[in-house]
Amino acid sequence: MNSKKILIIDDETEICELIQMTLEMSGFSQIRIAKDGRSGINAAEFWLPDLILLDLMLPEIDGLNVCKTLKNNPMTADIPIIMLTAKDTPTDIVVGLELGASDYITKPFNNQVLVARIRNQLRQSVNDLPLSKVIRYKSLYVNEDEFRAELDGVILDLTKTEFDILLLLIKSPGRVYTRAQIISILKNGEYTDIADRTIDVQILNLRRKLGEFAENIETIRGVGYRMQQLNASEKV
Repeated sequence: MNSKKILIIDDETEICELIQMTLEMSGFSQIRIAKDGRSGINAAEFWLPDLILLDLMLPEIDGLNVCKTLKNNPMTADIPIIMLTAKDTPTDIVVGLELGASDYITKPFNNQVLVARIRNQLRQSVNDLPLSKVIRYKSLYVNEDEFRAELDGVILDLTKTEFDILLLLIKSPGRVYTRAQIISILKNGEYTDIADRTIDVQILNLRRKLGEFAENIETIRGVGYRMQQLNASEKV
């Protein structure tokens, strides 16, 4: 079975069921469905799928604004989006592509073509990955592939949970993560038995290991945590 995660954002139940059945018959086992734009954005941010099938005509928030929101979020910006639309005018297609969508398919569509387009986007997203992903935040360097974090040239001795939380925070400085969001993202990495209190303990331990640098991790009372926003001069 294919382990890639696919999120379908479409309010038409029959279309969703057809796509899900088609994907399952093609070997895809991890599929989720959202029926409106707002829940689609939430599902994408919490689940972090490998690819999104996005209908343009949605309740709550339309597909173009969903696409724009996801592409403006560093956590979801690199997820390939294939637009599903009954609109086949050049203007609608161009707008979607300019907002960051990777491809489009007009309804009604051929199931084999849909699967082929999905597989093509998944191959491209894998090929586009850098050989080594290093993220810099001030004097902190985190190498995601090598599971290594260096602060002022000194390698930090972090547990996997501490490393994953630190990586999450520095990927999106200024963004507030609730405890529930952190738990959801960590569970996606096959963690188990995580609770709100566990996150607080992990943050506490992480701060101790970071020393004075820990002041960059801000507690948003009653909400969660964020990494302090970088000034323009501090950005890479």
